[in-house]
Amino acid sequence: MDVSQQYRQSWEGFWAATSDAPGEAIWDAEASLSAEPHCRLLLPYADTSLPVVDLGCGSGTQTRYLSTVFARALGFDLSQAAVEHARRADTAGVAEFEQLNLVDADAVGALHRRIGDTNVYMRAVIHQSEPTARPAVAAAVAELVGEKGRAFVVELTPASKDVLQAAAEAPDGPPKKLRRVFDHGLKPAGATDEEVPELLRAAGLTILADGDTVLPQTEKMPDGSRIDLPARWFVLATAAS
Repeated sequence: MDVSQQYRQSWEGFWAATSDAPGEAIWDAEASLSAEPHCRLLLPYADTSLPVVDLGCGSGTQTRYLSTVFARALGFDLSQAAVEHARRADTAGVAEFEQLNLVDADAVGALHRRIGDTNVYMRAVIHQSEPTARPAVAAAVAELVGEKGRAFVVELTPASKDVLQAAAEAPDGPPKKLRRVFDHGLKPAGATDEEVPELLRAAGLTILADGDTVLPQTEKMPDGSRIDLPARWFVLATAAS
């Protein structure tokens, strides 16, 4: 299985056109607003002596924070341009970054054989994946977790569409960072409320904990308030572990 050429080109084009400035991508929030609070939810269940993989790592902001918590941190993204961003941003060399297509089961299996069971951090990947690819993305999480790892998955809910629509209908049009998302054909909040947990369970994952949250963005509403997108988080293990 593979992603469509259009999907791949959309992400490659987005990251190729994105500068190295922190927060240039609308979702590139500081780790203090993202990976740090997420780790507080995951750590009661996770073995930090295992590695952690950040799936859909983008510019690597969250991966670099994860390296301070886990024994080894690796970031993976479909876009090679994103991987190059992440490598440039990691001036201290605290993490490793590679290109990976999550729907390529052979590549995911090879990664698991190389690093063993691992913890997984995946922020807002399923909701923007092509619908036909979403089961494979969930299966990749289960494959990498194996028997010993744990996963933290957080995904936008459909309520995010209302927030994004309100931002897009501002008198001056969508704010710049949001406009870039639309211009590159990216489609946020594409999964239904029940689709994500159903996909995770179907992949053989057990939900150990879950809850509602928001994913802070690096862009503002017309009134100057930060765009916070409604989301739901899950701490996961394989059913066999």
